[in-house]
Amino acid sequence: MSRRIDERRAEFARYKTDVKRRGKPFYPFAMWHDTVMSFVVVGVIIGLAVVWKYTSLVGPLLADKADPGTTNFVPRPDWYYYFLFYLLRIFKWPESVILGTVGIPTILLILLLGLPFFDLRRERRPLRRPVALVAAILVVISMGVLTYKGATAKEALASEVAGAVPAWAKKEGFAGNAQAVAGAKLFAVSGCTACHTYLGTGSSNLGAPDLTNIGAKKLGIDFQVRHLECPSCVNAGSPMPSFKSLGAQALKQLATFLEASKGPR
Repeated sequence: MSRRIDERRAEFARYKTDVKRRGKPFYPFAMWHDTVMSFVVVGVIIGLAVVWKYTSLVGPLLADKADPGTTNFVPRPDWYYYFLFYLLRIFKWPESVILGTVGIPTILLILLLGLPFFDLRRERRPLRRPVALVAAILVVISMGVLTYKGATAKEALASEVAGAVPAWAKKEGFAGNAQAVAGAKLFAVSGCTACHTYLGTGSSNLGAPDLTNIGAKKLGIDFQVRHLECPSCVNAGSPMPSFKSLGAQALKQLATFLEASKGPR
């Protein structure tokens, strides 16, 4: 350990001598340049924010509020999150999603931050650093593949989910209940299967439960309607959005469908 410290001190002394002979030290010259450039970047951001607020050159300040009951919009992240978007398809909630979205990226970030401290060799030529070179190539390829897969991932279309409604009604035994069938169709086209699963259809996200047997709990139509109108009012902390915009009739149909869902018969 003492030999390594002596080597680092000698290397630093050589660096200072070389800087005095051939160039300028980092402080204050490079630091000053970085500081000025940082102020320039912040100034540009503030300027763009002012232009956005007081003009229409970069888009409207406010747009229409999002409608959680829409039936024709499939939410997708910005392109630089496509890799994480696809990781969520690989690591499922709740068993392994924390490992895939928090654990692995955090471990890799810690390794990257620690790299200057445990790799003290002076050699910087890529061909003389096979481990670092292979690791960098694998990271680039992995990020590229995950980004591509996330960009081309296909979501289940509402029409495809709606096609499963007759099978749902037959298996659950509510085929003769017009209100429940109408509610099942609303469930299929209103984006509910983006978070909930039902008889194997949909995806489980944010801890949303499977609703195949929800009617067996006998919560009641009124409870289901109130929950759909304001989920966080009924279940504190619920991330589920309000579906009040669907209207009273549609909410009653959805509630009837949920209460009729007592599991396959």
